[in-house]
Amino acid sequence: MADVENKIIDEIEKVVKGKRNIIIKVYAAILAGGHILLEDIPGVGKTTLATAFARALDMKYNRVQFTPDVLPSDIMGFSMYNSATCEFEYREGAAFCNLFLADEINRTSPKSQSALLEIMEEKHVTVDSVTRDLPRPFTVIATQNPVGSSGTQMLPESQLDRFMIRLSMGYPSHEAAIQILKGQENIPLNSICRMVTIDELCSLQEKVNTLKVHDSIFDYIVTLVEATRDSEYFSMGASPRGANALLRMSRAMAVLNGRKFVTPEDIAQVFNDVLGHRVHMSAKARANGLTVDAALANIKSSVKVPRT
Repeated sequence: MADVENKIIDEIEKVVKGKRNIIIKVYAAILAGGHILLEDIPGVGKTTLATAFARALDMKYNRVQFTPDVLPSDIMGFSMYNSATCEFEYREGAAFCNLFLADEINRTSPKSQSALLEIMEEKHVTVDSVTRDLPRPFTVIATQNPVGSSGTQMLPESQLDRFMIRLSMGYPSHEAAIQILKGQENIPLNSICRMVTIDELCSLQEKVNTLKVHDSIFDYIVTLVEATRDSEYFSMGASPRGANALLRMSRAMAVLNGRKFVTPEDIAQVFNDVLGHRVHMSAKARANGLTVDAALANIKSSVKVPRT
């Protein structure tokens, strides 16, 4: 891993203890130009992680706490009549930033959730038939509490498919929990330093998007995704958007691993995180007690790994 990437990850680790693997994957998704869904119980550091990345990467940061009364206009903006000019003026919504934190996204109404569909896919908003581009780069980090928690509802498939990866932070280890308690008195989040500028971050994203990929890797990714559609363990497999997300994440992991080309190991590192929220388990898989991770592991083992 290059010095700058190591320094960024080390900087985030000042406030997010014991989760280096999660930090690396979130950073990879940002480099790949994707969006991140953090699914976990409250209080494990999801919001802290997003805020730390905004500070370290010099990203303009907006946060919306999603509740049932949040409106699409809060996110996308709205037109307001100005009596002085006798004209309607557009007021930007919270999405006009570089890093948008949608906190507890599964607590708001489907109408407000759907406002994010255009934003996440097209990276612009359309209000009153006028389309406005969002700043570049643009990333959504959404958090959600586990389905079944009080006041939550499942996200629709169209929404889930727009997240490049889904991660779960989990509880910290005993040692990490002690470090968290020790660090509270110092308010460490304020100590996060800017490690790159926005222009440098855009250059890093361009480096990821142009990374060399061998034809055998393209074939391997498509074969893996097609296998999820043919497997008896899934009632719904991954879409072409899932294959594209797997490619982009694999490119980012190759950069973070210090290579100028993608290998099957890069794909394996993020395979479950990219496809886990895009597939539906079949009745047979549930009856056999299989988890999504176990079913995806079966897919990986059934597809021949190319030699590169």
